[in-house]
Amino acid sequence: MKVIKVCKEHIDLAIDIMVDEHEIAPEINTLSEEEKLSTTCEYCKNNAIYVVANTYSDTICG
Repeated sequence: MKVIKVCKEHIDLAIDIMVDEHEIAPEINTLSEEEKLSTTCEYCKNNAIYVVANTYSDTICG
């Protein structure tokens, strides 16, 4: 599972990257207030607000 933590300014970039890499819309969640204080955006130094994640796997079980 790939996870990108981003600020409001970079949410569109993170979504575009996930769609380009996995060809499926990612799951988008907000960080808890506690996490927002200690987590920085992966593209700048601002506090991260969102988690953009690919919760799907290419692995087939069974």
